[in-house]
Amino acid sequence: MILVTTETISGKTLETLSLVKGSTVQTKNIGKDIGQSFKTLVGGELKAYNQMMNEARALATKRMVEEAEALGADAIVCVRYASSAIMQGAAEVIAYGTAVKFVGD
Repeated sequence: MILVTTETISGKTLETLSLVKGSTVQTKNIGKDIGQSFKTLVGGELKAYNQMMNEARALATKRMVEEAEALGADAIVCVRYASSAIMQGAAEVIAYGTAVKFVGD
């Protein structure tokens, strides 16, 4: 599956299939949450949250790709990510794009 942020794929003619998306809500356990809150006092990277967001983006992407594969897509164009805080220590990540099929290949 090809994923791109552009509207086109060089050398390919595309047939639009549908909007596809994948999302997840992730949180860290209370122990990690307390540890990270102490980090805010001294500053620096919140590595546990960074890891949580990387895992969330990967899972949202996987779910988006699975939805596109179910449609018979060859690629997803215009891929975008968005996130929002659901509650303290929890975030939703959504991946979305347009599933396309290659025409004439």
